[in-house]
Amino acid sequence: MYLISACLAGEAVRYDGKSYLHDQIQHLIELKQVITACPEVLAGLSIPRKPAEIFGGTGEDVLTGRAQVIDLDGVDVTHAFIEGAYQTLALAQQHHVSTVVLKENSPSCGSNFIYDGTFSNQKVSAMGVTTALLRQHGFNVISETAFFELFHPST
Repeated sequence: MYLISACLAGEAVRYDGKSYLHDQIQHLIELKQVITACPEVLAGLSIPRKPAEIFGGTGEDVLTGRAQVIDLDGVDVTHAFIEGAYQTLALAQQHHVSTVVLKENSPSCGSNFIYDGTFSNQKVSAMGVTTALLRQHGFNVISETAFFELFHPST
């Protein structure tokens, strides 16, 4: 069973109200091998919403209180990102997920890269809040790029 970012499964939940539609993911949904989640929406954030970035660290730092998630207007949305991460963790545990596929670059879901907190379109090598929490609990979290490299429609 996979847990996949809802925006990658065609659900319009991104901060800008958009989504992505990928044939490989749709195939798995048809086979009932996928549950979807958007940590930010699970935490009650609106669609659309202001873009947010981690300021002062990484997803791990947010979880330990050493960094914050701030939106473009300067509003601290850290609590919502942590809440969404824990709700996503609960779903992954409840459904005995084997692999989690999350949207790269997101302050929630980035598994290799996130934006640097300056809203200047600069990325840093780090994890988002949800990815950090899921990995702390032993889940295999990969980006959509890694998933598409590994996925074979015949499986």
